Amino acid sequence: MKSGRRTAAVVIAILTKPPHGVVFVERAAHLRDHPGQIALPGGSVDAQDGGDLRRTALRELREEVGIEAERVSILAELPMVRQTRANNFDVTPFVAAVAPGPLTIDGTETAAVFTIPLDVIVQHLQPGTHVVGELSIETYLLDYESRRVWGLTGHILRAFVEQWNDGARPLRAAVEEAFAGTASAQPEARNGRV
Repeated sequence: MKSGRRTAAVVIAILTKPPHGVVFVERAAHLRDHPGQIALPGGSVDAQDGGDLRRTALRELREEVGIEAERVSILAELPMVRQTRANNFDVTPFVAAVAPGPLTIDGTETAAVFTIPLDVIVQHLQPGTHVVGELSIETYLLDYESRRVWGLTGHILRAFVEQWNDGARPLRAAVEEAFAGTASAQPEARNGRV
């Protein structure tokens, strides 16, 4: 880390079972960083991670939403996203396929866990303006049910969707191949849909 910047990792954790929900958390209201916001599971590098961002991602996934590493296949690493507006984080997103199983929250950090179907993210993420107090923030937005994804999480999802839609990139093929490993996902994978 340089000049007070903090290193972190998050996971775009996609369930292999249709409708292939992506796991999100609602951050607890008492947290110092982004209280009450919708986020991807993840957090800062700890000493126990040994500087390995994949280990950070897997540890945070287990701590925040109860997904053990045995259920996770990391498929891709997206380019680091630098946050400058609020907390000086350098965040590396990982894309992972997650086998079916329970999601449980750590109530000290997380108020709720929920999923948004992958096709909703790919089709409905859009640029827009989010208002916080007197600030109007240009960001990428996704409104789903009663929740709004925006800010850093919106920018990470934009990077994901751009790679997903870029036929020259291996991301979509890697994700669809992971889905094909589950019997119930095979017809959708064959048809090229999620």
